[in-house]
Amino acid sequence: MTTYPARTRRWTREEYGRLIEIGVFRPGEPVELLGGELVVSEPQGSAHYTAIGLVEDVLRAALGPGWLVRSQGPIALDDESEPEPDIAVTRGGRRDYSRAHPAQPALVVEVAESSLPLDREHKGSLYARARLDDYWILNLIDRALEVYRRAVQDPSAHFGWRYASREVLGPESSIAPLVAPHAQIVVRDLLP
Repeated sequence: MTTYPARTRRWTREEYGRLIEIGVFRPGEPVELLGGELVVSEPQGSAHYTAIGLVEDVLRAALGPGWLVRSQGPIALDDESEPEPDIAVTRGGRRDYSRAHPAQPALVVEVAESSLPLDREHKGSLYARARLDDYWILNLIDRALEVYRRAVQDPSAHFGWRYASREVLGPESSIAPLVAPHAQIVVRDLLP
């Protein structure tokens, strides 16, 4: 008997968009395009969903006018990636993105419970490859905020890039987004 190695098919953002247009995916179906792969998102528990709302509220208050805080919306990261981070912060207003998804967010935040390894390794490498300067993981398991900065090439990383700086902040610590260095966000205000 002849055996053949398993092959996978990589997808582009254009092809992914077409699949959505023709109705292959139901509205609200939890699928993301990450590095050419279709990935099913984990279901959200109450704490996860509450944390997304808290992060949204805190960032809107800290950043003020001129910034759009989007929750669970697609970002046009590159030709083979259209992730839907829990939170993405971009310049401008909602109508600025009525024809195309934002491409270069100033800050991306993922809220993690069961998705923690995926958010750290897979998505972290993907966001570093796109050279996003500020990537946060709100780690609900350890009740901490993981702050990733300074993207560098690393052939051993999933997408060939990783963040050189990782800081873990406890509930009493505070942080400022790179785009708003005077804003002080207390980690406990993000936690459910």
